[in-house]
Amino acid sequence: MYPEYMAESLRKVAQTRPGRLELARKPAPVYPPMNAEERQAVLEGFHPDYEPSARRPVRVGPNRGETLTTEVADLLESHSWLRSEQVDLEHPDFETDLLIIGGGGAGCNAALVAMQEHGMRSMIATKLRMGDSNTIMSQGGMQAAVSATDSPTRHFLDAIGGGHFENKPELVKALTEDGPAVVKWLEDLGVVWDKEEDGSMQVLHGGGTSRKRMVSCRDYTGAMIMRTLMDEVRNHPDMITIKEFMPAVELIMDDEGRCAGAILYSMDSEEFFTVKAKSTLIATGGYGRLHIRGYDTTNHYGATGDGLVMAYRAGAKLMYMDSVQYHPTGASFPEQIAGFLITEKIRGAGGQPLNKDGELFVFPREPRDIEASAIIRECVQNGGGVETPSGRLGVWLDSPLIDMLHGEGYVAHQFPAMYRQYIRYGIDINKLPMLIYPSLHYQNGGVEINERCETDIPGLYVAGEATGGLHGRNRLMGNSVLDYNVFGRRAGRYAGEYAKSVKLGRLSLAHLDKFEQELADSGVQTDLVTPILLPSYAPKDVKKRRLVRGGNVLPGASVLHNRLHDERSGN
Repeated sequence: MYPEYMAESLRKVAQTRPGRLELARKPAPVYPPMNAEERQAVLEGFHPDYEPSARRPVRVGPNRGETLTTEVADLLESHSWLRSEQVDLEHPDFETDLLIIGGGGAGCNAALVAMQEHGMRSMIATKLRMGDSNTIMSQGGMQAAVSATDSPTRHFLDAIGGGHFENKPELVKALTEDGPAVVKWLEDLGVVWDKEEDGSMQVLHGGGTSRKRMVSCRDYTGAMIMRTLMDEVRNHPDMITIKEFMPAVELIMDDEGRCAGAILYSMDSEEFFTVKAKSTLIATGGYGRLHIRGYDTTNHYGATGDGLVMAYRAGAKLMYMDSVQYHPTGASFPEQIAGFLITEKIRGAGGQPLNKDGELFVFPREPRDIEASAIIRECVQNGGGVETPSGRLGVWLDSPLIDMLHGEGYVAHQFPAMYRQYIRYGIDINKLPMLIYPSLHYQNGGVEINERCETDIPGLYVAGEATGGLHGRNRLMGNSVLDYNVFGRRAGRYAGEYAKSVKLGRLSLAHLDKFEQELADSGVQTDLVTPILLPSYAPKDVKKRRLVRGGNVLPGASVLHNRLHDERSGN
């Protein structure tokens, strides 16, 4: 239930609905889309990336001197869990053809393709349970040019434009050209796509698209894809080994500079294990749980940027790590689910963002960074936001309008997960709008790769959200789902091919000592230990009592939370 004091604002939303419904039924946009100058102005004025303290130069590593998101620079300028002399590399605990770090969609795709095309054995090392990932959190759908009025070329142009023309074109070409085949691959594995009555694929608009292109499984798209991929992986225990609750904490190199596996950490036994691998894939996803700029996040509990840290220490260059995506529509109320993703598919189906007076203030399908910035402007500058009991701000997303446009029952049928999430708190989204505000959603940048998922370290591949370059500095809706499927498959193909012929040299962790020396030489003083693995939401007084055995140092997650938020805010 919404608080009583919100009733007047809700009344205004209902009062303006008939007029807005009439607008929505016309072919013209319900609100004028911004031109290029207006878009740039709202970005520079209100997007969190443009805050004065949002970026700073990083002082160590391959990107030394480049300006990165401040929290990312802090994350990279950190100490390893290990020193080279602490680990016995002469007798690896495990050996495999392909080590896959991360148990989400990209990792599963890679394992399956490496097995099918090259007969490669894989080990998937995952921090939590298999499938616990941002893959399973995605709702609205996946972009792919499968309709008669669309083409990969149009998809390419939309993606390039949405990324502010800073994408790596060869990656976008691979994404868009592989898209239709990925739809078929997933359907053949068992994904049940939404279809029209004639059997054709149901497609919808997303923000920044020139054609209806989004295929979906109601609003369970990620869950359906992840379940299907995970089931197929588990069907091949003789070829694909799964290690749950065993995240990687450092990469292993050989004496010729090739990646040769990783050190895993058992969260059950608190032991370290060495894995020697002919090729290694980082598929660790994003960093939403860093809560950059203090924002709530849509990301799963383990999204802490681990792959970035490991690859960076080993010498891999990062790309576009100065750019963060905030989803325009994260839940602002109920506050128990603050940050929860409200799929863009809601706006694609006709849901409208409204201020406290029930007025439209932005075209509903602007690209994500533009839409998010406009919502922040409406709340912060224009005073058009609604305040929650704890002081959060939000605007209304008018979901009841959708049934009026498409017929009674459309919302319940197309958005069952959303309906069930809200009805738990006494809010029927068929009858009442949702209160929303931008939420930290996606890591636009990552480890730089080519179209074969190769990095500048031989034997190290990266796929999915941990990569940089594909989306430029802004990602369009649905391209991330396509991303981890396209590039997960490509990583399996090319990493499997590499593993057939490579002859590894002597294993080494010398890069850790080198990085530690660079920290010292650069004058970096930090107590941060990474990867942090899991975020900490414990109160500060509890954190102060949590001391790591033998070191009197706070665990990495607690240190990160203290340094990135408590100290910087002066609390």
